[in-house]
Amino acid sequence: MKGKSTTRTAARTRRRKHIRKKIVGCAERPRLCVYRGSRNIYAQLVDDASGTSILGASSLSKEIKDANTTTKGKCELSRTVGKLLAARAKAKKIEKVVFDRSGYLYHGRVKALAEGAREGGLQF
Repeated sequence: MKGKSTTRTAARTRRRKHIRKKIVGCAERPRLCVYRGSRNIYAQLVDDASGTSILGASSLSKEIKDANTTTKGKCELSRTVGKLLAARAKAKKIEKVVFDRSGYLYHGRVKALAEGAREGGLQF
C-alpha cells in the first residue's frame, strides 16, 4: 500500500525536474539550492557550469549552534541560516543568485530562508 509520503515525494520530484529545466547557475550568478529535512535545513550556492559547490550553510553550522542558545522555531532557524549564507556569499563577493526551491512550496521554512538571505544582502 502506498502512503502519502510516496505520493508527496513523487510530486516534489516532478516539480523539481520542471524547475531545474529553467534554472541554471553560473559563476557570476550561482544557484541557491535548498534542502529541507524534517529537523534541519541546508542551503548551498552551486556553479552549474563547472559542477561545483561554492559554499554552503545549514542549521547544523557551528556559528548557528553557538548563537542559538535559546530554543527557536524552525522558521526562525531557517531565517538565521539564510543570513549566514548571505554573509558567507558577501565574503566571496557574490551578490546575485538564482533561487532554486528544489520542488518545495515557497512557504514556511523555505520562504524564511529566502527572506533571511535577502536581509543579508543577496539579490534574486
